[in-house]
Amino acid sequence: MKAPGQAAGADEPARVLAVCCPGWPEEDASGAEARAFGDVITVVEGFCPEVEILRPGLCLLAARGPARYFGGEDALARKIADAVTARGVVCHTGVAAGQFAAALAARAVRPDGTGVVVPPGGARQFLAPYPVHVLAAPALAGQLARLGIRTLGDLAALPARDVASRFGAEGTAAQRVARGQEARRLATGPPQADLSATLEFDPPVHAEPAVFAGKGLAEQMLAGLASRGLSCVRVRVEVTGTDGRESTRLWRHDGLLSALAVAQRVRWQLDGWSPGSAEDGPDESVCGIAMLRLVPDHLVPDEGRQLGLWGDDLISGRVERAAVRLQAMLGHESVAHPVLAGGRGPGEQVMLVPFGDIRDARHPADRPWPARIPPPAPATVYPVPRPARVIDAAGAPVTVTGRAAVSASPDALTVGDSPWLAITAWAGPWPVTERWWDERNATRRARFQLVTEDGIAWLAAVELGRWQIEARYD
Repeated sequence: MKAPGQAAGADEPARVLAVCCPGWPEEDASGAEARAFGDVITVVEGFCPEVEILRPGLCLLAARGPARYFGGEDALARKIADAVTARGVVCHTGVAAGQFAAALAARAVRPDGTGVVVPPGGARQFLAPYPVHVLAAPALAGQLARLGIRTLGDLAALPARDVASRFGAEGTAAQRVARGQEARRLATGPPQADLSATLEFDPPVHAEPAVFAGKGLAEQMLAGLASRGLSCVRVRVEVTGTDGRESTRLWRHDGLLSALAVAQRVRWQLDGWSPGSAEDGPDESVCGIAMLRLVPDHLVPDEGRQLGLWGDDLISGRVERAAVRLQAMLGHESVAHPVLAGGRGPGEQVMLVPFGDIRDARHPADRPWPARIPPPAPATVYPVPRPARVIDAAGAPVTVTGRAAVSASPDALTVGDSPWLAITAWAGPWPVTERWWDERNATRRARFQLVTEDGIAWLAAVELGRWQIEARYD
């Protein structure tokens, strides 16, 4: 059976069916949510035994064989969507040539709620209107947009030689995707040696040590590939428990797999499966993991990478190794890094992501956010807003009406139990109403910027008649 997206001709990718569960937590899925998506994979495997997982919430399968059996691509897509929906999970499907176009087709739902089926030969036309930011290369997409290349159609129309000389292998792969082709050509000929990497645990271990060991095992596998001039975009993860149970999954990456990306996929797989688990969740006291095996399943030539103008920063490698060691000792969530996110308040515009996770914000930062606090951003954002009081010159509390009218000019501020400080300058209010359609989660507040006599500027908000301090400008 061909891998989803494997070329049927010289440059024509095979037909791929993508199964997308919109709103899925994706990279920040908990163990219970990962097990729930494992149930979705089990349903899809009833239609095709070989299913690739890009991430929790999105999987792929080769459409050609199953479509012939189930009466065509449209019929296959509907049957899979109905079967997954019957499990209580919202599901969209899409069919196109190549995994990238198929994944976008699964998100472009028809007005009647059915999935989009891109006709053969129509992938390039289907992809042309999409912005370059849909590419799995944020830095490249940003550079293209600054140069005036804003859609995949613009990128596809450029001369391939110019793209290769300016943007290197990453740019060439992006242009091939924009043209409806596979990002990278498969390595020709079968491998001359066993390129898999296997690790047996004695004594058996549970999920956290197995993930840590998986990163080292991935480095061993990728080093073996690199010595042969190869890279990998798909890996088969095989886990064996001491009770003899096995878990085998195919994992694909939007780009070339790194050791951290492989370790993350090992984590996702172990979150959805545990040896000796019952239906209501894993019971790690029953038995552990006896063996972990990584099999590179989709090989491409290693085309190298474009170095920075001043070379690579060697410090990043040391930081990565130190972070992984700390995670092994303290847990995966113990070491995190900030990622920009969308939102109107300062506390919503940054999210912490465990180191090594490839995670997008649920609310993208590049979307329009009316009533968003303008730059510069405050230096200190309080995880929990601090209670405050604001009074006017007569000593009466300052209030804000439903029409955003201030009762009087703010004259003094106290934060928590601190002494009163005179307010020397202020701006606002900036009213914002969020999720008004959701009675339980609806919020309505008015924000102010206040400067006190000590030279400190504060971001304050009034909600339900109460003042609170959200952040401080240092």
